[in-house]
Parts: sequence; structure tokens; C-alpha cells
Amino acid sequence: MVVVMKPGTDRPDIDRLVERFQSMGLEVGITTGVGCTILGLVGDTTAVDMDKISIHPHVERVMRVQEPYKKANRKFHPADTVVEVGAAKIGGGSFSVIAGPCSVESEAQIIEVARDVKQAGAALLRGGAFKPRTSPYSFQGMGLEGLDLLTEARAATGLPIVSEIMAPRYVDVFEEKVDVVQVGARNMQNFDLLKEVGRMSKPVLLKRGLSNSYEEWIMSAEYIMAGGNENVILCERGIRTFETYTRNTLDVSAIPAVKQMSHLPVVVDPSHSAGMYWMVEPLAMAAIAAGADGLLIEVHNDPPHAKCDGQQSLTPENFGHLMAKVGTLVDIMNKTLVK
Repeated sequence: MVVVMKPGTDRPDIDRLVERFQSMGLEVGITTGVGCTILGLVGDTTAVDMDKISIHPHVERVMRVQEPYKKANRKFHPADTVVEVGAAKIGGGSFSVIAGPCSVESEAQIIEVARDVKQAGAALLRGGAFKPRTSPYSFQGMGLEGLDLLTEARAATGLPIVSEIMAPRYVDVFEEKVDVVQVGARNMQNFDLLKEVGRMSKPVLLKRGLSNSYEEWIMSAEYIMAGGNENVILCERGIRTFETYTRNTLDVSAIPAVKQMSHLPVVVDPSHSAGMYWMVEPLAMAAIAAGADGLLIEVHNDPPHAKCDGQQSLTPENFGHLMAKVGTLVDIMNKTLVK
């Protein structure tokens, strides 16, 4: 349920109404906007008499929310959420690019790529230390050593780091070393993991599952937010369809649709969407035009010899060319590219 207060209502009057709802066993989220305050009621609202609340002298209107997600719902939080990571901002008109290799392979590799993507305009560095692979015989990442190398790259460049967590047992080390915790597509509905990252203080980048609906995706974000962590970034990375030409199919319509449903920022991963480096640029441009708040792009200094996903990785040179076009289109979309 959403309660919209009348413009100019004093805070003591709002607090008294909040206490009334809390006495009914409801959790109350308060959103202060321009000119009015919105109360989001979470819990069993069946006992709340809408008519009695509507005639309250300080209440503008009352609405029941039918969607199962509450904290991530735009009706509860009309303004865009802006996730800040160091100097980088994602959402609310700020556009940031996250770039780096699929996996960390060596100290020289990750530091070289980090310097290249920073020079080209990336605001955050991505790198996989733990890699979920379809085959148990494929390269699984460097693990904790990879996280240490990422922190070295951060020290060398100043770029905040983004890396994927695979299991709840790594929560403490990610809390200590990583700036943005990525939950991958295969773990989107790993609810035990979602609950654990919900207790973390670090922002969470939540990728959409291979075959999940918008509501299922947002409900996974709700798990994280229900744990107390409201700094969630949604990432569309392509879904599985009947088409076999590309690795996945980028669902461009997810960007405006989910931004209508939720206040959380939406970024797009054009690298995993198609699985081919030459399609990264057109898909990135489409994502920006559709309203995305950022991009997640794989960049490798030697793609033919990459241990993971070299076929979809851009070279630093190609990434630089892409960033020049990204900046132009971001300006046209009236957003600010954060570097």
C-alpha cells in the first residue's frame, strides 16, 4: 500500500501517522520527494481501512499495490535510485561504463587492461575471480588470488572493482575487497546467496537469469533489498530464445519496461548478449537509446589467447573507439557520462 501525503505536511504529522501504521505491525518506508512525502507500507495491509486513511487531513491519496515486490516498486519510490561507487554514479541521469576482462589471468594482464579502460573513459573495472562455467573442465578463475590482483589494479588506477560472488561463504572477503558485488545470471534465484548479499554494505549488480521474467528478476532484487541493502543495480545480459546464431538474445524492451516497474538503475551487458565482439558496439548503442543507465563491457588485451570468452571481448583499441560513440549518444539522451 502507498500513502501519498499532502504537500507541505510537517514532519511531526508524518511521524505520527507512521507510528500508527507501525503499531499495526507494518514496515513503513518513507520517501521524500519534491513537494510531497510518500509512505510505503510493507506487510499484511488487509486490516488497513483505506477510507479512514483517505480522510486523514494530511493524506492526499491511498493506493493498494498489487505487485509482489514492494521495496523495488516505483510506486513506492517514484524517483530513480542512484547508486554511487566512489566517484561513479549509476542511475538518475548518470551513466557509467564498467569494463574489464571476463576473468583475471595475471597481475600484468589485469593492471594493463585497467589502465587502458580508465584512459578510454570507464568508471569501474570488472574482472572475474570466480567463474561459473558450463563445463567443469573449463577455466574456473583464480579465486581469492584473483581478488587480490583486482585490488592491486584498483590501487594502480583508482577504479572501483566489480566481481562476481559464487557462494555465501565468500561474503566476508567480498565485503572487504570488492566495491560492487555481482550476482551472475545462474545465481539470480540462489535465494540463500541473495539473502547474504542483502546484509552486505556494498552495492550489488544483479544479472537477469537466462530464462527469467521481469517480475522474477525484480523479485530477486527484492530479496536483496529486504535484507537491508537497497543499493541494487539490475543488469540485462541477454536471455535464451530459439535463436542459435547469437549466444543469447538481448532483450532491449526490458530496459524501458523494468524502468517503468522499478526505480532501480538498469545497465546492459552487450558482451554476453551476443557472444561476438563485433556485435558489442551496435547492441551498446541500442541499449543507450532505450534508456540504459550504464554498460558492462568485456575488454581483453589479447582476446585470441584469453582463458575465458575471448570471442566476445573488445581490444583496448576497439573499446576506445566505442567509448567515443558512447559519449556522443549519452549526451543526446540527456545523461551525463561519468568518467
